[in-house]
Amino acid sequence: MWSWIDTLVQGLMLGGLYALFAMGQSLMFGVMRLTNTAHGDFLILAAFAAFSLLSAFGLHGVGATAAIQLALLPLAFVFGYGLQRLVLNGTLGKDPLPSLVVSFGLSIVIQNMLTEVFTSDPRAIDTGELNMQSLSLGDHLSVGILPLSIFIIAILVVAAMQWLFGRTALGRAFRATSDDKEAAQLMGLDARRVYGLATGLAFVLVAIAGTLQGMRTTFSPTDGPALLLLAFESVIIGGLGSFWGTFAGALILGATQSIGFRLDPGWGIWFGHIVFLLMLALRPQGLFPKTR
Repeated sequence: MWSWIDTLVQGLMLGGLYALFAMGQSLMFGVMRLTNTAHGDFLILAAFAAFSLLSAFGLHGVGATAAIQLALLPLAFVFGYGLQRLVLNGTLGKDPLPSLVVSFGLSIVIQNMLTEVFTSDPRAIDTGELNMQSLSLGDHLSVGILPLSIFIIAILVVAAMQWLFGRTALGRAFRATSDDKEAAQLMGLDARRVYGLATGLAFVLVAIAGTLQGMRTTFSPTDGPALLLLAFESVIIGGLGSFWGTFAGALILGATQSIGFRLDPGWGIWFGHIVFLLMLALRPQGLFPKTR
């Protein structure tokens, strides 16, 4: 019994990372109805950016990684804001095809650029002994310090996003523009600026998630599409437009994959896809559709 409980706990910890993958995607779709197919590649780009800065300054360990991550956040915001204003804004409209085509093109460019610069060899961010440390929860159960830390960060990020959307003027601007762009503009909101701020914030979330992915496991230039799929499945399972729903969907996906890996090493990812397909068939709006 304890082995199954341990499997479930490890799956929930993995789901916390998936939730961070999905937050930026959920935000961009919720505000702009834009599906960014390069989302996973931007996650990997963030991981490589953190890895490169650490290598360039000869730094390693948790403290240095945290400092580099904090330094990346404002850069990620500026990059996301500029990308939306200069590239993505021109693809928005009733037809979703232009945004899909442009973001797919960005995905190809990022993958090839990273492969050219870093080759296809996997990398990892050095966290010292953190990956080996664990917290005992009793005689039969323990959890890694790093996965637990990522899980706690995921909860804080989701709570912060829910607070932002529900309690702040910026969140009201996001919601108003999402619900009715024309009416929001008549009330004095600049939709392009709101979209730029939303994308900048989404890329801050991408920088956090990408760095934590690099700390937890290895990554390579072609890992982006797999991370995009995990983010997309988390959002769909939880329900479009709901941050806590996305968090719940990510936990379900992580727990399901962990159980699948326990039954057979080749079944983990497949089990997650089965849950995703069942959700599409039985409840396509997700478990917790838009409530904010």
